[in-house]
Amino acid sequence: MFTLWSMTDMQTIPAPGTPIPEPTIATSIGSTIRNYRLQKGMSQGDIEKRTGLLRCYLSRVENGHTVPSLETLQKIAGALDLQLADFFSDETVGREMSTLRLSEDEIRFLTQIQRYSSRLSENDRKLLLAMVRKFAQTTLV
Repeated sequence: MFTLWSMTDMQTIPAPGTPIPEPTIATSIGSTIRNYRLQKGMSQGDIEKRTGLLRCYLSRVENGHTVPSLETLQKIAGALDLQLADFFSDETVGREMSTLRLSEDEIRFLTQIQRYSSRLSENDRKLLLAMVRKFAQTTLV
């Protein structure tokens, strides 16, 4: 690896042939926050005003240097008019499920189930799972 210097920052880029590391949860959450913020045309200062979180902290989160707590992530979601679950992308779920050798339709279905079930109480989740088991038993017989 080698480093490029500029007047304002330092950026490390891999040398040719060096494998690019997988994104960490910190960089995934940070870039997701940045993407939503930019889509909504907001600055870090706008988020700072709505949450009370310092701009420098938001920068550290967006750049993957800091992982926010769930409480902090909830504040950021509120400032962006999002649900907390919106930070956990369907692409990530789809990529993880694709290793199970599921069809695209199955992955889409399971992703929708995950999205909607995140809003259910524990008892409702158990009921939903019991119903799915029952449906599966009747189709297998």
